[in-house]
Amino acid sequence: MPAPPPRFADALLASVETALGARTPPQVAALHRPPRLGRGPVDAEFCAVELADGSIGLGYVLLDGAGDALGTDRAAALARPGTPSLALARAYARADPLARTLGLAAINALSQHAMRVAGRTSPPAADSLGGLDPRPGERVGMVGWFPPLTRRVLERGASLVVVELDPALAGRRDGYEVTLDPAALAECDRVLATTTVLLNDTLDAVLAACARATRVVLLGPSGGFLPDAAFARGVHAIGGTQVIDRDGFVAALEAGAPWGAYARKTLLDALDWPGPLRG
Repeated sequence: MPAPPPRFADALLASVETALGARTPPQVAALHRPPRLGRGPVDAEFCAVELADGSIGLGYVLLDGAGDALGTDRAAALARPGTPSLALARAYARADPLARTLGLAAINALSQHAMRVAGRTSPPAADSLGGLDPRPGERVGMVGWFPPLTRRVLERGASLVVVELDPALAGRRDGYEVTLDPAALAECDRVLATTTVLLNDTLDAVLAACARATRVVLLGPSGGFLPDAAFARGVHAIGGTQVIDRDGFVAALEAGAPWGAYARKTLLDALDWPGPLRG
């Protein structure tokens, strides 16, 4: 009997460690936190881990109480300046929501560092749907509710079902349905999932539920990680965010203001990815 595949967290960490090789990566330089979680723009739903070389990775904080813990001394201790960045990244494999959030942010920062050292760049995203390209008559599944994107899917002539965990969100909307049942993904031709599936450990369950889909895209600001582990599991593309103006970004995030002008949306596609980085 073949051995089961490794947990996604372990596979993702392994890809980062392989990319770094024997090099000692830059240490954690700072943890950047918004002042008011979820009370301002969507941008206030993220924190950022910055490394000593300026690499920045984002983490979504409004899940399983991670945001409530973000302002505590424990968060500051986990990501204090001088912390070995790989040690913080390994916290992603823990069950604690705060540790997972900060660990994924560190993985994203280390991935940006490794890409830069290897001379690779993340191509810009051509559209807000992460290259999902829904077609008329197709059924699109959305894992995690992206209200700004629902209209764009429907405008393409596709039908839409949204899978959510919050019972308060379930029901019919204007032209689409929000359901709690992941089995609805079995009827979908294309699936767009928020990168929060990496924090609540539901990626494998989502992929198993949408076996019919010809394109599965992970999308979100915390999608800045090396893609090999996700591609190996059947994900076709990953849309993320790369900071391009460090000072402007940090000032905006810590003020609770929109920071999109200081970053760019990226898309890594499995068809164009040349393969794992090896340090």
